[in-house]
Amino acid sequence: MSTLKAPQSTEKTPRTRGVSAMHFKSATTGVATKNMRNELNRLVNTVSDPETRKAFDTEMQSFFYLFTRYLAEKAQSKELDWDRIKSPAADQIVPYDNLPETSDPKVLNKLAVLKVNGGLGTSMGMTGAKSALEVKDDMTFLDLTVRQIEHLNTTHRVDVPLILMTSFNTHEDTLRIIKKYANQQLRITTFNQSRYPRIDKETLLPLPHSATDDKSKWYPPGHGDLYNALMHSGVLNQLLAEGKEYLFVSNSDNLGAVVDQRILQHMVDTNAEFIMEVTDKTKADVKGGTIIDYEGTVQLLEIAQVPSEHTEEFKSVRKFKIFNTNNLWINLKALKRIMENEGMELEIIVNPKVTEDGHAVIQLETAAGAAIRHFKNARGINVPRSRFLPVKSCSDLLLIKSDIYSLEHGQLVLNQNRMFSTTPVIKLGDHFKKIAQFQKRFKKIPKIIELDHLTVTGDVYFGRNVTLRGTVIVVANEGQRIDIPDGCVLENRLLSGNLTMTEL
Repeated sequence: MSTLKAPQSTEKTPRTRGVSAMHFKSATTGVATKNMRNELNRLVNTVSDPETRKAFDTEMQSFFYLFTRYLAEKAQSKELDWDRIKSPAADQIVPYDNLPETSDPKVLNKLAVLKVNGGLGTSMGMTGAKSALEVKDDMTFLDLTVRQIEHLNTTHRVDVPLILMTSFNTHEDTLRIIKKYANQQLRITTFNQSRYPRIDKETLLPLPHSATDDKSKWYPPGHGDLYNALMHSGVLNQLLAEGKEYLFVSNSDNLGAVVDQRILQHMVDTNAEFIMEVTDKTKADVKGGTIIDYEGTVQLLEIAQVPSEHTEEFKSVRKFKIFNTNNLWINLKALKRIMENEGMELEIIVNPKVTEDGHAVIQLETAAGAAIRHFKNARGINVPRSRFLPVKSCSDLLLIKSDIYSLEHGQLVLNQNRMFSTTPVIKLGDHFKKIAQFQKRFKKIPKIIELDHLTVTGDVYFGRNVTLRGTVIVVANEGQRIDIPDGCVLENRLLSGNLTMTEL
């Protein structure tokens, strides 16, 4: 394995550190670097097939570079200077309403759509690829995406391909699922993102001892790995060879992330190399990454990068009014230029985890949106909330499955009979956390077209044809069960453990 040197510090000794402390840090960093390099060499040598070893070596070199950057930044105590962080300037965020009304459909021939498809949905109790979850009218996330792009291709007689970035957790599952789309009017390409070794928190050594070690000893390093993986897989060059110039990237579980021709046209007209869709922050989005102006450059700021004493300020709407939806538009020629010339250094997010056997590990991850600072003429576009409809929990799933939305060509459309453009707030308790429990507890999804707020906690079951209106709170106390009967209408009601109803 070719040796990579740790990045050299160009900064002077920080004010807060004595010189001896810095020397100690440098010495320990040097030892950790050397030990990690030796272990990675050993890992590479566990692969016997030359082709597989070469690909694995490339992957381990990328990981090693990330690891040395992490050590160097840790030694320098490198943090953002909070006082230099400003809200983005007016020209750095474009309101959606300012975009061109008309667009040339031919531009779609230069577009490819990429879905980040590496998630397992473990938080919802799933074991396979999250994108295989049925979310609406017996259709999965992937079904809806395929339907949308197929409609786009047939309506405008264009060729927009679908690219799926999988992880080692979802790759086999995804390949099996996409076989059913063989006769659809679109091309699907899949590629695998990197697989990095988890790092022992104490020893700073890789957890796996062999390239074939169990899945639990490895991790996919976040969607920021997109750029490396596109390059190494050959997919970037393949897209450019096909005449594709623009890539629309989004998470596979964001049902609002559909191709928007106005955004694409704006990108073409303004020569913007990178566009991040942002939307107005609500109380539900306080942890979402945001765009900042840092010394005149547009950057992404994630909550993991924020010093603890500034966390509340980060969450407030006063300074940071918008957040990143992770819907990204990327100029592919610009991406190739950056990858081949200066490379894509993204801010490192340290993700501490504990393995099932109680081992403390760290995962070094990156976020795709952080690439914004590497591109010329990059900006945010403040889009309507309807372009951000992620399904992260069963509460989100209830909203999507309900009569609040209908489907048109795979796209969610808000029911016209709803009086408000905002959607209801839904909070389901721990009994509804896993998908199997959720399905068991609703005989049928309630009608919620006139609902404002729903909170359900405890052991609660819903019958068929239940209607919920206004504010409804259902609380089953410990050891009690509430069954809401078929055909029941609850309007502005608090239903508590002893089945007494209180009007709100």
